[in-house]
Amino acid sequence: QVETLGFQHLDLEVTVPRVVIFRDAIIDLFDMEMGARFTSKAKLGFMAILNYVGGAYIYIRREYAVRIKVINSSWRTANNKAADFMDAGEEGAEGGEGGEGGEGEAGKEGEEAAKAEADKKAQEAEASGERASGEAGNKNNMKVPTTFNE
Repeated sequence: QVETLGFQHLDLEVTVPRVVIFRDAIIDLFDMEMGARFTSKAKLGFMAILNYVGGAYIYIRREYAVRIKVINSSWRTANNKAADFMDAGEEGAEGGEGGEGGEGEAGKEGEEAAKAEADKKAQEAEASGERASGEAGNKNNMKVPTTFNE
C-alpha cells in the first residue's frame, strides 16, 4: 500500500525536512482537535507511521528514479519511431498519387470506392463467420474447460 502511494507521489520532491514539517503539522492538528483524547501513545504511533510513510516515499523516489527515466526515454524513442514510420508511410502514399495538388475529385472518388469495397468485404466475412485474421470462425467447435484444478 505504501509503495503505491509512493509511486503516486513521485511528482513531488519529498525530502526529510518536508516529511518532518508534514508530520509535525498532522500531529499538531490531531492534538488541537482531539485534546486530551490524543494520548502520548497515539502521538508516538502516528509519528512512527508518518515517519515510515515519508521514508518510503524518499526510498521509492531514490531507488526507482533511474528505472522510470529509462522507461520514459524508451517510451519517447518508441513513439518517435512510430511517428517516423507513419510519416514515411504517408509520404510514400502521396508520392505514388502524383502529389496533393493533382488528386482532385478523381482521387476522392477512388478513396470512397475503396472504402465501400472494404466495408462490403467486412460485411460478407461477418455473415460467413470469418474472422478478421482470415481464419474461419469455429463458434460451435470451441472446447472450453469445465473443471479447474484447485
